[in-house]
Amino acid sequence: MLKAYLQEGRIEAGCDEAGRGCLAGPVFAAAVILPPDFEDERINDSKKLTAQQRDEARQIVEENALAWAVAQFSPAEIDEHNIFRSSYLAMHRAIDALTIKPEFLLIDGKYFIEHSDIGHCCVIKGDGKYMSIAAAGILAKTHRDEYMRNLHQQFPHYQWITNQGYPTKAHREAIRKHGPSIHHRQSFRLLPNDEQGSLF
Repeated sequence: MLKAYLQEGRIEAGCDEAGRGCLAGPVFAAAVILPPDFEDERINDSKKLTAQQRDEARQIVEENALAWAVAQFSPAEIDEHNIFRSSYLAMHRAIDALTIKPEFLLIDGKYFIEHSDIGHCCVIKGDGKYMSIAAAGILAKTHRDEYMRNLHQQFPHYQWITNQGYPTKAHREAIRKHGPSIHHRQSFRLLPNDEQGSLF
């Protein structure tokens, strides 16, 4: 079972992102505040769950969280700020959208851009250690996948319904054949022979 909190009695929000390594679509981030006594073995690192399990876990989180929010940074914003900053600024947007202000943030990963007035702790592989981070990862992933499925209806040749914008062989072949869309990140290397943009 994942840990419920870092420090007992404090309002902690778990934060995670999804879509950092994609060639297309926004990067999504989520922030989640769970009840201190919340326990559910179905909440886990989203990468360890099937798509169906993630969808079920999303419903559990959204129905039981004290507060939750999902935000995004667009491809144009990613091109302007770079993906490293964009993923953390998307977290800031999610944090600011919470209906309850957290006293502390648990961040998945090694780095974070400090929020103006809320302390934080970075936890490597935190989505496999803390319930609130895992919950945030599930929301970020499922909301982003839903967004990309909707985009697929307008741009079916990129097959975002199956690759979610990640650099699969089929996705890159479609870019080669049809060119990039308005949803592609122009600062990324969309094709192997393109000039590599700055990922960080």
